[in-house]
Amino acid sequence: MTKNNLLTIENLSVSYGGIKAVKGISLTVPEGEIVTLIGANGAGKSTILRTIAGLVKPESGKISYRGEDITGIATNSIVEKGITLVPEGRRVFPDLTVLENLKIGAYLRKDNLQEDINRVYKLFPRLQERSWQLAGTLSGGEQQMLALGRALMSKPKLIMMDEPSLGLAPIVVNDIMKIITNINKEEGMTILLVEQNANLALRIAHRGYVCETGHITMEGTGTELLNDENVKAAYLGKSKKK
Repeated sequence: MTKNNLLTIENLSVSYGGIKAVKGISLTVPEGEIVTLIGANGAGKSTILRTIAGLVKPESGKISYRGEDITGIATNSIVEKGITLVPEGRRVFPDLTVLENLKIGAYLRKDNLQEDINRVYKLFPRLQERSWQLAGTLSGGEQQMLALGRALMSKPKLIMMDEPSLGLAPIVVNDIMKIITNINKEEGMTILLVEQNANLALRIAHRGYVCETGHITMEGTGTELLNDENVKAAYLGKSKKK
């Protein structure tokens, strides 16, 4: 059965002060899947997420969400439509408690939040244990859980995650990847993942895109890209066979 594309990007170009960061890329994110963007630093991956989120205005191209053109609309409207971004570096509010951070994630909502707070605590029991603790005193892994929990509070249909493993110990990275997989499987959440750890990202992704200097140079299922000799050599630390 063919899945509907929740998000479609067509020929997107983005420039920063005369430098083209994204050069005419096209990609699709099917509903209910994990799609990952891999590539070196400076390849344009984070810019793509920030443009979808309305934080950066594109030079040209089109972004469609559920068949609606959302190119260049305001960030709060993007969140209202069901897209949320978990930014690189977590960006929790350090001087607020865990619970206060979660409530900020629901700032556009007018309904009762308790059911969704309980849902986040069920996904992340450690956050419930630390609900009155200041976010700045949490470990890096706990802050990443809080950033993801805060994103879930807006009741999104699509979560975009920018480098969730950055700066975390390998054992914590594995936990975060399991949580991402769990949210996708149990909640049916669609996830667009930018990740420096290409090996782990491709293992959990249904589909992946390789981004190089603002272009999409390869695409395929996670398994196809994991087994591709060029991807192995460039991103997985394995030499091409002679």
